[in-house]
Amino acid sequence: MSSRADERPSEFEEIDRFDGGVGWITYPDETMRRASHALEIDGEVWVFDPVDAAGIDELFAEFGDVAGVVVMLDRHKRDAAAVADRHDVPVYVPEFFEGVSEDLDAAVARFDDELSDTGLRAIPLIDNRFWQEVALYDPTDGTLVVPETVGTSDYFLAGDEELGVHPMLRLNPPRTPLRGVAPERVLVGHGPGVMADASRALEDALAGSRKRTPRLYAEMARALLPV
Repeated sequence: MSSRADERPSEFEEIDRFDGGVGWITYPDETMRRASHALEIDGEVWVFDPVDAAGIDELFAEFGDVAGVVVMLDRHKRDAAAVADRHDVPVYVPEFFEGVSEDLDAAVARFDDELSDTGLRAIPLIDNRFWQEVALYDPTDGTLVVPETVGTSDYFLAGDEELGVHPMLRLNPPRTPLRGVAPERVLVGHGPGVMADASRALEDALAGSRKRTPRLYAEMARALLPV
């Protein structure tokens, strides 16, 4: 199984459907399981960290017209510019991100504490020279979108974890920014989201991250061994 694929696909796997939105994985067989999402807010569609696919515009159309495309991780530019240009909308980037807008061949808009006027609260998770990441939280319906800090792809998960912290953040996960957030669902940038009992899953992932690190690394090492 490849870590990622780059040829344009003709179909995608739908995930995370609920009343307020839907997600998709464009290359279901890749190890990274890059997931993207579209949320309906006040009759408009906001698209997050998209990996493009033929037919994806029809999926958006179920929820309304696209109002904006959002990059939530500095290295998740993915196909944001292509999707934004096709719908004649800006790519929205957190104010504190550096060096991202210059690489996007699209109009760029910045946001700070809230994404435009959507009511989505921006939660900065990491801000350093190697990693810039923001989560977005909708307090009205409990949707939390986290692009990289936590995920559900196999390489995030130790043992029977439902949601796991990124391998590079295991020893020092960003617990403080997410303290007090009790989501109904957690949508992630790698793998299907956690759509039930999400608050417990998030708390468990963050609280148990460090102690379960040796097990995760051992499982990753075994996965690399030839069979």
